[in-house]
Amino acid sequence: MRLLITRSSEDAEPLMVLLGERGIETVLEPLISVTDLEGPALDLDRVQALLVTSANGIRAFARRQPDRDQAVYAVGDASARAARALGFGDVFSATGDVAALAALVRAELDPKGGALLHVAGTHVAGDISGELEKAGFEVRREVLYEALAAEAFSPETQEALRTGAVDGVLLFSRRSAGLFTGLVTGAGLSGACERLSVYCLSPAVAEKVRGLPWLGVIVADEPNQDALLKAIATGI
Repeated sequence: MRLLITRSSEDAEPLMVLLGERGIETVLEPLISVTDLEGPALDLDRVQALLVTSANGIRAFARRQPDRDQAVYAVGDASARAARALGFGDVFSATGDVAALAALVRAELDPKGGALLHVAGTHVAGDISGELEKAGFEVRREVLYEALAAEAFSPETQEALRTGAVDGVLLFSRRSAGLFTGLVTGAGLSGACERLSVYCLSPAVAEKVRGLPWLGVIVADEPNQDALLKAIATGI
């Protein structure tokens, strides 16, 4: 079995290792590339915790800021692992989506304890600020990186899709799902999806690719990588 991974390189590499351990070959085609934005040191005055909705956010924060004393509330386990690997000690995972992260913060933190700093990119999924501001929290958003969309598939990926050299596609976000749909349609390769299964992190991701003629659409039971790996194992 060979799967096309559409994540950025930093996120894809550990996933490729995990899939390789399961005997699954992978092809990497990042649909989004990440570039840090330059800027001054961040104002952490009165900040009680960082909100992390992607591993890219905590990586960009760590490259901008040497401090590792803040508590980190991460949307999922992958983001939490990235924070721990960068030296953050107090890391909490919502093991889900933005709604789950908001629920975790509401349950564990006090709005009077200080502001929350959302370390984010130019594109944000969900409305974590709105969710928490309703509960009385002050949320600051710092845009630390730019997530640039790919304009076309690489020639290698086009050939793999055309010749049936891959068996499935992994999609982790609504944005990447929308990009894949646009790119595969623009390349005249929509018909290739008839031979492919698509593995989606959530129903919202799956909804973005429903218009393509997939062999199968498999959705993780929960919006996290472990659940998606289980879905892949079930679908083999």
